Order: sequence, then structure tokens, then C-alpha cells
Amino acid sequence: MVYPRAFSGKPTRPTLARMAGAYAQAVENHSLPRTAAFFDLDKTVIAKSSTLTFSKSFYQGGLINRRAALRTAYTQFVFLAGGADHDQMERMRKYLSAMCRGWNVQQVKEIVAETLHDLIDPIIYDEAASLIEEHHVAGRDVVIVSTSGAEVVEPIGELLGADRVVATRMVVGDDGCFTGEVEYYAYGPTKAEAVKELAVSEGYDLERCYAYSDSATDIPMLEAVGRPHAVNPDRALRREAIARGWPVLDFNHPVRLKQRLSVPPRPALVAAAAIGAAAATAGLVWYASRRRSAAS
Repeated sequence: MVYPRAFSGKPTRPTLARMAGAYAQAVENHSLPRTAAFFDLDKTVIAKSSTLTFSKSFYQGGLINRRAALRTAYTQFVFLAGGADHDQMERMRKYLSAMCRGWNVQQVKEIVAETLHDLIDPIIYDEAASLIEEHHVAGRDVVIVSTSGAEVVEPIGELLGADRVVATRMVVGDDGCFTGEVEYYAYGPTKAEAVKELAVSEGYDLERCYAYSDSATDIPMLEAVGRPHAVNPDRALRREAIARGWPVLDFNHPVRLKQRLSVPPRPALVAAAAIGAAAATAGLVWYASRRRSAAS
């Protein structure tokens, strides 16, 4: 069972760039099936673990104690230093599930919302943000597929301008708190199943779809599409990517989105210039007609 979240509401800058791109340059032939780009999140789009990055904020909000905060910081260090294999991910899942038992879900959402821009915005890879923009301009959906919890991933997805998010979901009790049980675990083969189910429901042609990840645990997801890419890959994924001829990308330039978006994307500039030129032409025609009327 896939738990995708689609976003709606006012258009974000990436959405506006995509709209402008539709007028400014050719996009994929819309008579063909739809396509999408599937992105893992941690160490693929952002430079750290999304969940562990909020540990200090959870500590300050009273959700975890100092010992748990220090342990989480150490887990983040291990994650960054060498990646996480299957056994490490399982240990991390059990630890985080036990740690969040009893947390009030609304409080978690409020903490994430209050600290999102300060914590996540500075660690978004410039290269990943550019890829997301390029896929949008080409007419593809962007889907974040992450093992981290939905309460963390969904706001990050909105920040990035993603169209959908697939993330781990915890069971919430009648009291509005996490029970510590996992309802849906977006990990390994489950990610690939989510991609395939979305392809059916959204009409994606997987052979023409893209996927990006840093971890060998995501090989099933990468295998599910026709255009897989390894990003900052761990050793196992790098070996697999080289053996299969998959492109290997190195992202190493985190940058704040607002710094990147202070100048509109090129398609938006082209569209704006075209609209401006059309308006100027219309103005000249109107002015000339007024002059002729006045002269007669």
C-alpha cells in the first residue's frame, strides 16, 4: 500500500518556473505517457539525514532528553561518514521508533514548521535543486521517496516544490501521539513498489522515468526506472552503478534556495521578456491609434 502525498495550493517558484517553461521552450511530447523523476532525500537532495537534523529542535521542544540528543548526533555522524547498510538502517528504524513513542504529532509538525528553513534550507544541494527545476521545466513530476517520517518529509517536499511525497508513516493513537509502531515503512523494495504503484495510478512510463539515490538499499527503486542515477553513492552502489553503466553524480554544493531563486530561472526570464515585449507592442499600437484618431 503506497501512501503518496500530493501537494496543492498557491504555486511555488519551481511551479512558476515550470509554467513559464511550458511557454518558453519545448517540453516532452504530451501525446506520450507521463514521466516523473523520483528522488531519495537524505544525502541525495539534502546533505544530511532529514530526521536526525531536527534532533536539537526536538530536544529544545522537550521531546527528547540530552542523552537521546547526543546519541542522535552520533548516529548522524555515522550516517554521514560511511552511509548506512541494511542492518544499520534497521537499527536506526528501531531506535527512532522507540524514541518517538508518546510524541504529540501536532507538536512535532509545529517544531518542523518553525525550524524548517533554518535547518533544511542551508543543506539542500544546489545540483539537486537544479535537477528538480530541469525536470519540472521538461514537464515531469518530481516525487520525493524517503525512509524518513512523513511529518518531516512532507514539509521538505513542499519547500522543494515536489509534486508528491512517499515517506514512512507511524501509527498515531487516539490521543494524537505516536504509538511507536510503523504503519508504512518506505525502505528498500518498498520504495520500488511505491514507484510502480504510482506509475499505474498516475500513468507514468517507467522506462522514460528518472531515479536518484545515494544508497545501495535503493537499488530496487533505481532498477524500476529506465534512467537511474547514483548520487554521492556509497561503496556498494558505486560498484553496482559502474557495473551497470549507470551515471554517477557528485553533489557537494549545499545552498539556500532563496539565494538560488533570487534570480528567476532562465525559462521564467524568457517568458517574462516575451510577455513584456507583447505588452509593449500592444501599448505602441494603442498609442498610435490614439494619435491617428486625434489627428483626424
